[in-house]
Amino acid sequence: MSAVESVLGRGRAITALGIAGVMAASWYYLWTGAGTGMSALAMTAATLFPHRLASSGSMQMSLPAVIVMWWIMMIAMMTPSAAPLILLYRRVIRYRGAPESNTAAMSMCLLAGYLSAWLAFSIGVSWLQMILQPRGLISAMMLWSKSAVLSSIILAAAGIYQFTPLKRACLKQCRSPVNFLTEHWRPGVAGCFLLGAHHGIYCVGCCWLLMALLFVGGVMNVLWIAALSLIVLVEKILPGGERIGQALGVALIVWAGATLLV
Repeated sequence: MSAVESVLGRGRAITALGIAGVMAASWYYLWTGAGTGMSALAMTAATLFPHRLASSGSMQMSLPAVIVMWWIMMIAMMTPSAAPLILLYRRVIRYRGAPESNTAAMSMCLLAGYLSAWLAFSIGVSWLQMILQPRGLISAMMLWSKSAVLSSIILAAAGIYQFTPLKRACLKQCRSPVNFLTEHWRPGVAGCFLLGAHHGIYCVGCCWLLMALLFVGGVMNVLWIAALSLIVLVEKILPGGERIGQALGVALIVWAGATLLV
């Protein structure tokens, strides 16, 4: 037995390594350009007002390629905040008598269900990108907003949403994996997939407008991707995450107003 396995236990070690592997592969795909032909670094800019930046060239991607790009980006961004639920689920099914050899596979099934909800989101947001890009509202190459009005609408909507009852209800489910499993438990392989999908729907409900901020700063802008990933992690995991999320809401609303003035 390896040192990792001796500390974590075989099933937990395999589960943790599986989660880490999914994250690493997803970030590598993004860093190498996600099929765009450019590295993510080349499409990254540090600015509060991307619509003022000049851009040139064009990038042609089919709808399936855009869906894949968005989905893998969501996998990279959202898997870390789902890890506590997945690891807790492994402990619960082990306690309920599942063989140690099955716990990792069941946990990955839960993750697959969770990510299926983000696939549905990715399909919808990819259609939106295919509408915005030909109209010149987002850059054809850098995939960031070229319109102060569009940027302000997205920023303000994301900020206001932070204070809505739906946001609070979804965030509550995301912040309490113990309560979620207690309230929504489903047995069996199909059950674990559906359980993951159910949690993923709450997660999409919590974060969908934060993810829409990628249209402002750049769909492949690594700085924005990393910042949003951190925000989601803080909201869902750290003590006081709800208050931090509301402070972010205020900042986004102020940012929306400033965008119209510059």
